Amino acid sequence: MSRQVSEHTVLFVSIVKWVILATIIGGVVGLTTTAFLKLLNFSINNMNKNPWFLLTIPLFLFINALIIYYVWPKDDVITTDKVIDSIHYSKSISWKSGLKAFFLPILTIAGGGSAGKEAPCADVGAASGSIFAKLLRLNVADKKKLMICGVSAGFAAVFGTPIAGAIFGVEMLFVGGMLYEVLLPSFIAGITAFYVSSSLGIKYFSYNFNFTPVLSESFLLKVMLAGIFCGLISYLIIEFFKRSKNYSNTFKVWPPLKALIAGIIIMIIAMIFSTQYLGLGLDTTEAVLLGAQIVWYAFLIKLLVTALTLNFGGSGGVITPVLFIGTAAGALFASILGLNISTFAAIGFVAVLAGVTNTPIAASIMAIELFGPQIGVYAALACVISFLMSGYRSLLPSQVLSVNKSESLHAAKGAKMSDTNIQFRVKRHGAMKYVLKTKERTEKIHKHLKRKNKKYRNDLIGENK
Repeated sequence: MSRQVSEHTVLFVSIVKWVILATIIGGVVGLTTTAFLKLLNFSINNMNKNPWFLLTIPLFLFINALIIYYVWPKDDVITTDKVIDSIHYSKSISWKSGLKAFFLPILTIAGGGSAGKEAPCADVGAASGSIFAKLLRLNVADKKKLMICGVSAGFAAVFGTPIAGAIFGVEMLFVGGMLYEVLLPSFIAGITAFYVSSSLGIKYFSYNFNFTPVLSESFLLKVMLAGIFCGLISYLIIEFFKRSKNYSNTFKVWPPLKALIAGIIIMIIAMIFSTQYLGLGLDTTEAVLLGAQIVWYAFLIKLLVTALTLNFGGSGGVITPVLFIGTAAGALFASILGLNISTFAAIGFVAVLAGVTNTPIAASIMAIELFGPQIGVYAALACVISFLMSGYRSLLPSQVLSVNKSESLHAAKGAKMSDTNIQFRVKRHGAMKYVLKTKERTEKIHKHLKRKNKKYRNDLIGENK
């Protein structure tokens, strides 16, 4: 009896501890997110009034790259992928990195660069968790939890989806795995951040459009085809970003000059096509979700402008542009098959997100929070299919693989997505033959990666104290 009492006492104390810590982090991130979004909106509104706006795009990207190169060259944690890497390897995030993640994306986005608003909020959240853990002298496991809480709070506050944001912070670390031990503090941090930012005047969009579920095999087939289509779009996005980044790295010029050249190209694209591909692109995304027509190649232009912005000197997130691309791709799919644009734009909105980030659960919940429960089951189906179709790759290459997406495709679990090597399983006369698709990796490296992954999870739940 005394053992049971002691067990539940420890569990109760742990719950109280994380309710307090997660609430504090959620409140801090809610405040910083509110400040970021209001400053960003103010900057965008003022820049849009500038008659010479297009000409300022190269200048702002040049200044952004100049600051990165000369002012903050070492404090480089400014993307969600680098935050994931910091959490996996227990790296601290400095207050300088937090400032960099807060201000530079405003410069990029307000200046016309195509980037997202979510990464700055999530990155500042992770930095807040890291700094707070250091002040309280918490152990490594608790520091990782606080950083995850900060990321969850950032996503929840920036998109207005407290549950999806909380799940995203937990689901994004491992492909096919979820850290259930961090669910409670992530939920609390996400909900707290959302309510803080909402109470301070941040407005969020939601689309409870008229959608009547059609329980028929033909409609389910169309949704599944949409999932496959979004998975292929996800593959295109990931590969295009990867190749453009590699090209940028081989383009050996002074980084600010490289950003200036990219800015000039973006300016020309905007002059030829439209300014709707610049900045956040939220107005276009919202219009398409409400049924507006858009040119079939819109997702390609947005992809190109975003890659030029983020891989050639700009700062900011990639999720917001991905939502634009997914919406446009869903609308294209609907137009080809003569379907309702709003419905399939909403499905594309979340399904492409699930494909590029390997977070089908968070994306499915986001669909329910933004578009209503009626579309939830169909969006979830498309999200899972898109997740599978995108394969062993990610727009967040620091994610760690925890599950094989197909019995016919094998990859070493415990490896980063950037290090994943695929093996095809070919069945011949009852035996399994493995044919390497990429460079061979030794069994020693595979065991090392699995051991590292296992140690990380044990550290996170405090088993190695």
